[in-house]
Amino acid sequence: MAEGEEAAVLAWMDQALDVAKEALEKGEVPVGCLLVYNGEVIGRGRNEVNETKNATRHAEMVAIDQVLDWCKQHNRDYKEVFPQLVLYVTVEPCIMCAAAVRLMKIPRVVYGCRNERFGGCGSVLSISSDDMVDSGDPFECSSGYRAEEAVELLKAFYRQENPNAPKSKVRKKDRRQQPYTDGRQKLTKNDT
Repeated sequence: MAEGEEAAVLAWMDQALDVAKEALEKGEVPVGCLLVYNGEVIGRGRNEVNETKNATRHAEMVAIDQVLDWCKQHNRDYKEVFPQLVLYVTVEPCIMCAAAVRLMKIPRVVYGCRNERFGGCGSVLSISSDDMVDSGDPFECSSGYRAEEAVELLKAFYRQENPNAPKSKVRKKDRRQQPYTDGRQKLTKNDT
């Protein structure tokens, strides 16, 4: 990558990190992204899952919806716009978002840190590059841009209590066991 292009990528990633910080301030998992068309941000998204109580409102999905709105407002065919976009996102897109990127024919994704639990660009599945029937074209991924900053934001989120997380439904069992007189352990009613 040329030096000028590298500087541009880092500048876009800095803006995506600012969006991720907004998500953190709103109590959301701090992921932020930009969809850039001809050097202009036409889609900007952050996670809105807790806020909307909708598990599909990941940063990428929010930004895709904004681009669709932009296309309507500017009387542009989204089928012509999406193949010219670049997605800049702080964390590797999850499997759902990578599938959406592929279906919308976004050709390039630049991301910060890997998503070891749900990543769709190689960490868990390779939605970005696998041969898949009727699922759009594979897309190019570049990773590691502002990764340390993205990880620090995620750590900050997971250090705090998530007030929107559902209460645990797991009942704690009484693990104390009652001994028999011959040394064997007797299970209590709670252990069965």
